[in-house]
Amino acid sequence: MELAAVRTDCELSAAEDALRTDLQPHWYALYTCSNHEKHVATELHARKVDHFLPLYTSVRRWKDRSIRLNLPLFPGYVFVCIALCARLRVLQIPSVVRMVSFNGQPAVLPSEEMEILRTGLSQKLVSEPHPFLTAGRRVRVRSGPLAGIQGILLRRRGRTRFVVSMEMIMRSIAVEINEADIEAL
Repeated sequence: MELAAVRTDCELSAAEDALRTDLQPHWYALYTCSNHEKHVATELHARKVDHFLPLYTSVRRWKDRSIRLNLPLFPGYVFVCIALCARLRVLQIPSVVRMVSFNGQPAVLPSEEMEILRTGLSQKLVSEPHPFLTAGRRVRVRSGPLAGIQGILLRRRGRTRFVVSMEMIMRSIAVEINEADIEAL
């Protein structure tokens, strides 16, 4: 009976690691209801939760007018930087469906990639959503606002585009880039 009540150092260490992970803020992807990304971002801002909703400008034309819209680069997703123990604050927001998870555990996004995206897109890079790609020539940006991030080189309408894929949520965006700023892997 006494042996069952005694925990080993390995079990204690694993429990401490799990607790430490729960208290450290990490980036997670929230899956939202369709077309509710801006509403979720507003709610996150009101609750003082560090979040990121990358937008791009799209021009929609009709016969009598055209309009500029700010649309999400990753439709259906908003990114949050929270400690896992605070996830209930986020999941209670109307229009949040769930956190992107694998095997029942919320999937942690690479913080370096998220910070590069935040700083790069804040510098008004021309970007747009792009179909998720798994094949193609992989390159790394060596200079400029997206320095250090890896993606796929693509040419479209005579311009060089760099496709950044978020593996965890299987979404991609295309960013116009100067070929001098990239290097092959």
